[in-house]
Amino acid sequence: MATIERQAKTVQRLRNISRLLDNAIPIPGTPYRIGLDPLLGLLPAGGDLAGALLSAYIVFSAAQLGLPRESLVRMVSNILLETVVGTIPIVGDLFDVAWKANIKNMELLESHLDTPQPAKKADKTFIVLLLVGLLVFVVAAIAFSAWLITVIFGALLR
Repeated sequence: MATIERQAKTVQRLRNISRLLDNAIPIPGTPYRIGLDPLLGLLPAGGDLAGALLSAYIVFSAAQLGLPRESLVRMVSNILLETVVGTIPIVGDLFDVAWKANIKNMELLESHLDTPQPAKKADKTFIVLLLVGLLVFVVAAIAFSAWLITVIFGALLR
């Protein structure tokens, strides 16, 4: 299969994942849509991790398509912002509905692919460190959130 065809199939697969995570479900009577990501975020700990892993897959695939470091860092920053704010009960869930990090990341990817300007592709070591850092941060944010909820409930039950 030609490289262009493979690239087009990858981009389409990433669009589908992004749409599923951020825009798959219309809210009746409104022009708004939500995806599975905010719904996954309602599940304690595991939901945020599952959403972050799917988002990380988009970043990984973007790196394979040749995105430069700067774009990959912006993509990870979008995910980190969503994760950090997402750990705040209720406010984080509402933010997750509005922020749509995966849609923003697809816009970055498609913007890069549509622009014929040459950019230096990120090296494998950078990509691995970036994704491992993202996952460590997400796990730490989830652990902090779980600890905070335990402290709050412990204080309320005394």
